[in-house]
Amino acid sequence: MTKSSDENPTLPKYLKEDDLGQECKDLIQTLPLVEGWIDPTFHEYQGFWFAPKILQGALSFQKHFQAIDTDIILVTNPKSGTTWLKALTFALINRNKYPNIHKNHPLLTSNPHVLVPFMEINLYYETDIVPELNSLSPPRIFSTHNPYVLLPKSLKESNCKVVYLCRDPKDTFVSLWHFSNKLREQSRGTLPLEEAFESFCRGTTSYGPFWDHVLGYWKESLERPEKVMFLKYEEMKMKPNFVLKEIAKFLGCPFSEEEESNGVVDDILHLCSFEKLSNLEINKNGKISSEIENKNFFRLGKVGDWKNLLTTKMVEQLNIVVEEKFGKHGLSF
Repeated sequence: MTKSSDENPTLPKYLKEDDLGQECKDLIQTLPLVEGWIDPTFHEYQGFWFAPKILQGALSFQKHFQAIDTDIILVTNPKSGTTWLKALTFALINRNKYPNIHKNHPLLTSNPHVLVPFMEINLYYETDIVPELNSLSPPRIFSTHNPYVLLPKSLKESNCKVVYLCRDPKDTFVSLWHFSNKLREQSRGTLPLEEAFESFCRGTTSYGPFWDHVLGYWKESLERPEKVMFLKYEEMKMKPNFVLKEIAKFLGCPFSEEEESNGVVDDILHLCSFEKLSNLEINKNGKISSEIENKNFFRLGKVGDWKNLLTTKMVEQLNIVVEEKFGKHGLSF
């Protein structure tokens, strides 16, 4: 039997269950349960798996958040390039506010997850506390791992923009496995690769199943391309200059010819590069809320790392699942 998170003092605050609200406690008693990767348990709600505290935040976000048309919502499956997308978008939107990109830029002294907070993890996770967000200057930039079905009604019905970034499931799995083992308690030991792989294929990961999460936003991007932009991590790595300019157009703040000729696009890409961000003091030695070390968000940032870990059998099995889930929807990696 897995220990409750109340007995696990080293767990990040957003994964502890000791301050769950009564409503969420009552709810999770009715939900299917499996053992979690980092946190002790996952519970299934509306087809997706959540740690209890994250579920509470996800439901509070869904219930209370009031979107405005200028909002920008960044969405990812965990370990799909979230940190990079946050940095790029923050630098893009604030390029006039912080023109001295080499000296006085917030990304030089603050982790991207601080500058672009998670809705369910940072803003709405406290029991019975609804954050006051109206005082923030537009455009407000937020992020979430929530599946599309759990987005707030106001977000879906407003004219705010949603940018979704996905990643090859093989690399997503490998990155998630490494990240989870960094945060797991020593008493639980390393999560065996084979066990984690089977769990990923079954869909029992945080915010999983991976396929359903991706398809929710893929379908929406096809139906409402003016509302939802669907990006692939691999294409961002191959054509970062092109993709950044496409994001700027989508968000209604395209680069001018003068900006391009002055190297603004290249400056943003350099500032937000894995090499630059991972070597900053704040990301080498800093922590988020005195819990998770910032360096845990920077491992390799490469495409194809799965080749160093997955067996041929694993690759074949995952490719079959990917084709079954995505093939008929015209989505491939």
